Amino acid sequence: MIREFKSYLLDKKYIRDKYVPYYIKWVSDCYSYLDESTENRLTTDKIQGFLRHLSKNHEDWQVNQADYALRLYQFFLSQGKQDEQANVAGDLDEWKELEDETRKLLRLRHRSLSTEKTYIGWLRRFRGFVKEKATGHLEGKDLQDFLSHLAVDKKVSASTQNQALNALVFVYKHVLEKDIENTINAVRARYKRRLPVVLTVKEVEQIFDKISGLHRLMAMLTYGCGLRLNECLGLRIKDIDFEQNLTIVRSGKGDEDRRTVLPERLKDELIHHIALVKSLYDRDREQNLNGVALPGALERKYPNAGKEWGWFWLFPSKSLSIDPRTQVVRRHHMHPASLQRSFKAAVGKTGITKQVSVHTLRHSFATHLLEKGYDIRTIQELLGHKQLQTSMIYTHVAKKNILGVRSPLDG
Repeated sequence: MIREFKSYLLDKKYIRDKYVPYYIKWVSDCYSYLDESTENRLTTDKIQGFLRHLSKNHEDWQVNQADYALRLYQFFLSQGKQDEQANVAGDLDEWKELEDETRKLLRLRHRSLSTEKTYIGWLRRFRGFVKEKATGHLEGKDLQDFLSHLAVDKKVSASTQNQALNALVFVYKHVLEKDIENTINAVRARYKRRLPVVLTVKEVEQIFDKISGLHRLMAMLTYGCGLRLNECLGLRIKDIDFEQNLTIVRSGKGDEDRRTVLPERLKDELIHHIALVKSLYDRDREQNLNGVALPGALERKYPNAGKEWGWFWLFPSKSLSIDPRTQVVRRHHMHPASLQRSFKAAVGKTGITKQVSVHTLRHSFATHLLEKGYDIRTIQELLGHKQLQTSMIYTHVAKKNILGVRSPLDG
């Protein structure tokens, strides 16, 4: 079996060929230490026991390499051997019921519609991977094999694998009510740090010059406040505080509120825009249309709050639409594709060759503040990052050396 594993590693090219002998050695040492047949899959507890033994007289990097080798080997064994339970087929109705229950629990926890779509998408991919196995027979190793499959066969990024993990752990824990915390020992996708694409101040202005009308205002607000695309679209009238120069982001990423700056340059344009929006709001009230959607349980607590001026969208859609969750016909905010298309067309007109999107404006906001000397903690708060490490990535793309270090060559 070890010989087949060596061929598997060389064929998959998941690790460099020169490291293959070391991976083979760790697997052989582990099975010899545990006195197990190399045809048997090991439990997480047994693997952890071997790694603890290894850590007594080996360096950390060697223990990590052994851990990685054993994860790969367990996945390799799962490819060539099917458990008896894996042949217990379910039916589509059973999986449909699982999807419906997942949606229900996600909505009870006030998760966003995009999160709901993502989780259901991963659940369907998982269903295909386990060949529609009966949901009652799903085990932690099924999820472990799926995550390893994503890393080894699909070569997904670490963030994508983590997204799949979060989605399916939610299903296991809250829907299937199965504790799998100590049974997942999947192959981890390789983490590759990617620096964000950042525009210069001049390039930002060039793009703004090529956008006109409402899309220009939205793009400038996205850059000027450091907003995500959906945060910009989801702004309400009450979120713009002209007196304190603040923009309030409600139910942002992680369902958290935060405050950020309001650019002085946009005040007059925003006042004019809000006046136009007010006329649309008045027409909606004259026609007694349903109020706009509210975050969380506010709509149940205050049934008429959605008809109040303060909760009206800053960037409302011109037409009515059906709420995908409640099936209520109401006015939603503008669709993200509208700004995305306009922004992409503007970038094309400028001749900028960087791979940029609307989100690039948020990266540029953070980088330009850093270059102006603002401290990283302030930038973290404005961006709404939970971890400082997330904000620190911008120190690698700032054109100005924020430490003030000068090369000896320039002396």
